[in-house]
Amino acid sequence: MNSIFRSVSIETVVASDDFRNAMRQLTGGVSIITAGRGRELSGMTVTSVSSLSVDPPALIVSINREASSWPLVKRYGFFGVNILTADQVDIAERFTGKGGLKGADRFIGGQWTTGPSGVPLLANALAAIDCEVEETVERHSHAIVVGRVLDVTVSPRTAALAYWQGQYVAIDRDEDALRLAEVSVPRPRARRKT
Repeated sequence: MNSIFRSVSIETVVASDDFRNAMRQLTGGVSIITAGRGRELSGMTVTSVSSLSVDPPALIVSINREASSWPLVKRYGFFGVNILTADQVDIAERFTGKGGLKGADRFIGGQWTTGPSGVPLLANALAAIDCEVEETVERHSHAIVVGRVLDVTVSPRTAALAYWQGQYVAIDRDEDALRLAEVSVPRPRARRKT
């Protein structure tokens, strides 16, 4: 089979606000990306973490290249992904930069450990993942970072923090699974063999 590729140029302009509003329709898990060592620490709140592969374990995250964490990710080559629980809205807010906190000051008030790579990891996160930068792709305002997973710590807690429609939303596996089952799309019935 032969494939024919052609380049098509379409001149359209999509307003940033329109695109931002469209993306708010997509529910995202809230995580804190951490980077650096010692007093040279920074972190940021993101909803852009996604699994890339299980074998080998790898994930991707999109990082704004204007963020204070970006130079530290590039310099040290390691970062942490801290998936937040439903009751960690205050930590999520702190790492957005609200209140003017920057750098290492954002870590005050949380319980932090150090991963094998040296990055700070949130001790009571739903999951804390230590990653080594495997590859970066810089496009537009952001960098897509592929992280090779070095270590994982998973909590027994069940309530996650999500972001949807411009606000934080709690999702609890035990409570919400029952509600979702009531309204979910019916599964197709298995065919009976005769």
